[in-house]
Amino acid sequence: MFDPDIAPSGTLLGLLQRGRGDGTLHALAAPRAEALAALHHCVLHDPRSDWQVENRSLYYARLCLDLDAGLDEIEQHLFDPDDLIDTAEERTGLALAVLGHLASYGREDALRLLRRYTATGGNWQWALDELALRDEDTELRALAAAVLARYPETPEGDAELAAAVRGAYEPRPWRLWADDPRHGDRVRAAQEHGSFDRWQRQLSPSGPRPGWSVHDVLLWAQREDDLRPGARRPEAAARCLAAVAGPEDRPELLAAAAAAPDAARAAALRHLAETGDPEVLDLIEAAVTDPAAELVSQGALAAFERMRSIVALDRARMWAQRPDALGAAAAAMLACRGGQYDAPLVLSALRDTVRAEGPDAPALWALVDGAGRLRIACAAPVLRHIYRETASSHLRGRAARALAATDPSFGAGFAVECLWDCEESTRELAARHATTADARVVEQLRRLAADPVEEAEVQTAVRSRIDPDPRAV
Repeated sequence: MFDPDIAPSGTLLGLLQRGRGDGTLHALAAPRAEALAALHHCVLHDPRSDWQVENRSLYYARLCLDLDAGLDEIEQHLFDPDDLIDTAEERTGLALAVLGHLASYGREDALRLLRRYTATGGNWQWALDELALRDEDTELRALAAAVLARYPETPEGDAELAAAVRGAYEPRPWRLWADDPRHGDRVRAAQEHGSFDRWQRQLSPSGPRPGWSVHDVLLWAQREDDLRPGARRPEAAARCLAAVAGPEDRPELLAAAAAAPDAARAAALRHLAETGDPEVLDLIEAAVTDPAAELVSQGALAAFERMRSIVALDRARMWAQRPDALGAAAAAMLACRGGQYDAPLVLSALRDTVRAEGPDAPALWALVDGAGRLRIACAAPVLRHIYRETASSHLRGRAARALAATDPSFGAGFAVECLWDCEESTRELAARHATTADARVVEQLRRLAADPVEEAEVQTAVRSRIDPDPRAV
């Protein structure tokens, strides 16, 4: 996770950074030099706040094709001296993914660039994964020597090679190299070493064992959190408690949820919430308002958000107007599981969150979904604002889905540009709702239906609306 610098939503750069369909439409209408400059800025400076979740690569690759963009800027970025120093995946991952999609469209120059970067670049594993999906066997076999040369034939080098084989996202190159007479022995040894390491870990687990008591599980959760803060042991401990705790352990669990050390307390709270203990809501309220225990507060909120009972919903209605994190969690619960009579509380929380925290607030995800689920028609203006301004393509897609349920003008409005959106789920939504009275819609639907790289779900939605072949009888 990192915080990119996002341009205003009304600019070409801002539209492209957000991955909006209007970004493509504006880029194709703008002077080519201006459009290429904005496109290259996006590809070389990843604009996503969460690069592991949001999509941009296919969106930018398609625009590269539409603008007939060369790859000189991407090549310079990949082989910049910084590549030897800054090995973080987010520096080059987007550029490599764009090259992968371009290769899928038949761009041989993209394939050559990926092969060269695999042989010499810092983020070579990503480039190899892109090639594994698209390149010929002979070309992949030719890369074996360069990749294996990264690992010296020493015990340390062999251990690193085994870790690389075990962690490979796409196993195809390693399988090819294992059958290569020149390199097969070493690759097979690395594969066997990785399997042996996994087997050893399974034989010597460090976590709870059969026969542990509630006290043992809580002690383990606290000890592990002390050793490795942030390792999420309370969640694992809560799952273990479900297996070992009985009715006779309730007093100990209640005491732990009220006053145990932080990790043990969070584990006890989660277990009590999942079992629907009648006292847990009061314990959650006390934990959330404890300023000295952040781990406990977060654990209490997470435990409350997972509750499904009528009692929890009733308490959420009491808490929804609180101006703190518990109020936000309560509003989110009503958005996800409340009834139509909860619509005013959800709408109020949606407006207050946008006003106080802006269009990228994490709390908006559930509230936007709730506005659509409850079909709150008067939420449409706020949803349109979120759609336009958020830098998150996932949140924009959720806003589009909510608008489809609340805004009668969606089909002739935002749904049209959503056909060019960077997120496949948003394109699928647009394919089902965009009005075909617009000539651009018909043309784009046919293009998506014939696109060999488009996702199957999108093409299914497209073909439910229009025959991609106008000559078909």
